[in-house]
Amino acid sequence: MDIETVLNAMTPEVYQRLSTAVEIGKWPDGTLLTPVQRDSAMQAVMLYQSRHNAQAAHMTVEKGGELKFKSKAELKKEFAGEEPAAAVPADDIARFEHDQL
Repeated sequence: MDIETVLNAMTPEVYQRLSTAVEIGKWPDGTLLTPVQRDSAMQAVMLYQSRHNAQAAHMTVEKGGELKFKSKAELKKEFAGEEPAAAVPADDIARFEHDQL
């Protein structure tokens, strides 16, 4: 079976099960993944993410195949349900009053 067939047949539910199995090292029934199963599942997860992951989490493969790293501040805002802040130009300096620190 070629990789295109596998990716076209992979549903979001299958992706989630594979992702969880890779993260915890066990299948949903509690059976441990073998090293070969872990490697294959990890490759499938990364390929799926490269095709479908439009909102990449910290350290994942983003849609298009790019690695995505989110800052701690971005993750905190995402978990709080806030919209991401607009990019600040590199030449701007953040200024704070003494009592704001």
